[in-house]
Amino acid sequence: MPPPMESSLLLRRVRRAMTGDGMSDASWQQRLNRAVELLATGMNAAVCSVYLMRRESGRAVLELCATEGLDAKAVHKTRLRLGEGLVGDIALHARTLNLADGARHPNFAPRPETNEARFNAFAGVPILRGGEVVGVLAVQNVGARAFPEEDIAELQSVAMVLAELLSDVRLTAQHRLAQAAQRQFEGLGLVEGLALGQVALHMPHVEIGRMIADNVEDEQRRLDAGIYALRRSVDDLLQTEGRARWGEHLDVLETYQMFANDAGWRMRLRAAVRTGLTAEAAVERVLNGMRARLMGQQDAYLRERLHDLEDLSQRLLRLLLQDGASARAALPKDAVLLAHMLGPADLLDYHQQGLRALVLEEGSPHAHVTIVARALGLPMVGRVRNLLASARTGQSVIVDGDLGQVHLMPPPAIVRAHRTRAHKRQREQQSLARLSRLPARTRDGVDVQLCINAGLLVDLQNLEQSGAAGVGLFRTELQFLISARMPRLAEQIAFYASALDAAGDLPVVFRTLDIGGDKIAPYMRQRHEQNPAMGWRALRLALDRPGFLRYQVRALMRAAARRPLHVLLPMVGAAQEYARARALIAREYEHMKRLQHPLPSALKIGAMLEVPALVWELDALLPQVDFLAIGSNDLLQFAFASDRSNPLVSERYDMISPAALSMLSFVVQACARHTTPLSLCGEAAGRPLEALVLMALGVRSLSMPRASLGPVKRMVRSTRLERFRSSMQKLLEQQKPAGADGASLRERLHAAAHRQGISL
Repeated sequence: MPPPMESSLLLRRVRRAMTGDGMSDASWQQRLNRAVELLATGMNAAVCSVYLMRRESGRAVLELCATEGLDAKAVHKTRLRLGEGLVGDIALHARTLNLADGARHPNFAPRPETNEARFNAFAGVPILRGGEVVGVLAVQNVGARAFPEEDIAELQSVAMVLAELLSDVRLTAQHRLAQAAQRQFEGLGLVEGLALGQVALHMPHVEIGRMIADNVEDEQRRLDAGIYALRRSVDDLLQTEGRARWGEHLDVLETYQMFANDAGWRMRLRAAVRTGLTAEAAVERVLNGMRARLMGQQDAYLRERLHDLEDLSQRLLRLLLQDGASARAALPKDAVLLAHMLGPADLLDYHQQGLRALVLEEGSPHAHVTIVARALGLPMVGRVRNLLASARTGQSVIVDGDLGQVHLMPPPAIVRAHRTRAHKRQREQQSLARLSRLPARTRDGVDVQLCINAGLLVDLQNLEQSGAAGVGLFRTELQFLISARMPRLAEQIAFYASALDAAGDLPVVFRTLDIGGDKIAPYMRQRHEQNPAMGWRALRLALDRPGFLRYQVRALMRAAARRPLHVLLPMVGAAQEYARARALIAREYEHMKRLQHPLPSALKIGAMLEVPALVWELDALLPQVDFLAIGSNDLLQFAFASDRSNPLVSERYDMISPAALSMLSFVVQACARHTTPLSLCGEAAGRPLEALVLMALGVRSLSMPRASLGPVKRMVRSTRLERFRSSMQKLLEQQKPAGADGASLRERLHAAAHRQGISL
């Protein structure tokens, strides 16, 4: 068997085989055939195949487009669905497989027309372009022996070259015309607000001209110099005068700084250069690999780390190409920035130029860039697909952060409507701001405690002026999920103490860590779970790993020295679980007492009701707890067996239904019997109609997003609660099925509130 070909030489030959002018379909096929032939020879593989993503009857399939070693008659005939076979598994999960005996893998699904059943060893890598899987590159051998790691690294480098060379073939003129015709785009509203302005395009992607290294040692030196310059630029960003006044967002930038100094990232970059790539191509390949790993995660928090990694990689590429000066063109007046992804540092750079709003093709509520945008008061919409292909610099644009919409080149009627909305919104905000000084009391004298949900220090700014009665739910896991390492005890103490300081005399309920399941911190081991929301998470994880809970409780007690401390335990599944957790907290309390540390002036330990089974254990649980908080999001999701984020079943998830109201009424009555304080924290508390129904059931404490305080308080102050409660009781007793009179219970309750003059 001939020795394997040198990596850089193989890359050059593949690139040479694929490049050239006039890439017709025929010549494109011939070049792809030549590429797989070269790869099979260069890697001593019996088989090398390329599968590319196609659309067939509206769904994505993988088509065998070229092969060396499989039956040539199968080319353009063999098609696999996403998840079907080993190739489909790679495409679905955007991950690499390297199997000594692929035939024994549960996903092995040989197609008879390919004649591949005789091959055992299998390795495959996704072909990625901009984080999107566009195909799969696979090699096979007869012997049952996994491919060496250096071969896998080589496959990944070749896949990146193929992605670059194949990208222009994938977008047809018809598709471009369809994109250009689109003018209204739907997305996810991430920061509320309206903005009218001009398009400014963020173009972070740096085109790489030279991919194959002439001298590996020279490329290693260039890479090291670029990383050093990157670290200095990030350090300068943190030290710039004025950055420190953003307080909480300095934590975000410090996490960003940790990424820039990550030894593992540098090690992967150097390893990529050793395969024969230039420093720039190595950055691109490592970024593609990180995209594949993070975008395949179920945990949205972890996937959003990609924003920072994308930003850092593009900054490093500009430094390597000595093009840093061209990275930030001057923004037009009233600029609205459009981008695929954006890092927090980039946003701060742009904000200095008078940015009006931000729109991303990616993005989530917990992304670092969203946290910074929220602090800056920038309207923001994320997850807007196909936007960049249609937009041009200087076009007029409207960003609606309330509805999650973006309008490109809007007609005059749309502009007038949004200007009217903007003026109306401004007047309404002024009206709601005046309510902050008034009590949350119904017209018939019932007081309701309205609190906010929080998770970052920015959520607590000017809390006393907001009119909130306190923080009903402080999610402590956000500090852990946005950190590159587990926060040390001193860091946790400082964070919790800052939260208590910001709240002043108002109470703060700290929920202990709700991590695990689909919320995996970067330094935690990833465990695959079929149903992560119902898996090893929250209190279940804390009881199995009690060091987590004791360490956090120690920090909370130290932070609350001589002040009241409220601790809430999430995902309690049984009364016995709560008892075990409370005993752990008591041990920590006694430990601090022995060490003569200042103790909290009062310690209240509550349970979160999220598991429906716990409803039937309330008589055993309530005598043990200091307070109970209903976590309506998970409780109802589990009760209805409906994922509230899945649009196919989301209509089955309705708090205002007889079954849900019956269960909630049972909980309220149980708490009344045991004189246990009860609150509800969840999305339902922030919607005026749902909040009104909860009040009618007897709930007197609601915790909600801060933006919901004004609308809910306005509803409270416009309500005669006993009158509405009587109307609701009659409707529940009638139990008319939806459709009997053309209206659901929700619609009938909304109509009753409207007749009574309640502001919803």
